[in-house]
Amino acid sequence: MKLDVVAIAPHPDDVELHCGGLMIRLADLGYKTGIIDMSRGEMSTRGTVKERTLETEKASDILGLTYRINLELPDARLGVSETHRETLIDSIRMLRPNFLLVPHKVARHPDHEATFRLGWEAAFLAGLEKIKTGHPAFRPNQVIFYFTHHTYKDQIPSFIVDITSTFDRKITAIKTYCSQFHKPDSVEPETFISRPEFLNDIEIQSRYYGSLIGKAYGEPFFIREYLSVNDPIAFLSAQSG
Repeated sequence: MKLDVVAIAPHPDDVELHCGGLMIRLADLGYKTGIIDMSRGEMSTRGTVKERTLETEKASDILGLTYRINLELPDARLGVSETHRETLIDSIRMLRPNFLLVPHKVARHPDHEATFRLGWEAAFLAGLEKIKTGHPAFRPNQVIFYFTHHTYKDQIPSFIVDITSTFDRKITAIKTYCSQFHKPDSVEPETFISRPEFLNDIEIQSRYYGSLIGKAYGEPFFIREYLSVNDPIAFLSAQSG
């Protein structure tokens, strides 16, 4: 299997929330996209694993994914075992993405920070021939970091993607996870993401980043490396288009 882009998510719904607009846009452009969910979110305050699995299947269709896999690592305990990194290395080698999306290191949930570390390390180590797994060595061309719920003053995006054409579908994909978000008749405890205001917060954030690039909606991303540009005129012309 060979995918163009793979996003790593600590839990099902994280990609939909934080880079779902990009994933849909890439699928629209004909790229083969995939998601590696690290856990089934079994420690979530609301909903069940069975509900989350059915919700994930619906969301995957909306995102237009080529492939999605769940590694079934322990929710709320990601990164506590060496086998977690090895499992992720093998999955990266199996899917062979040119680009890998990983949560930014600054995050509210410890699993997000753990997935940042695991993803960053696995992306590099997957290219080492002497690390043996079920698939041959492979290293993605670029690791791209997506921002999660909180943006701090030192988190400056490297670039922002226009998701105006995909924003409505992004929200539809998010809402498939109805076990996790606000339901007026729910008797389960309220969480940060089940607040009535939360989905409105997602729209406000997307509008903010869109406003920075003169678009209705945007998603921010970060890369550690400097970009090498051979033809600045062509590169900047493409941006203005």
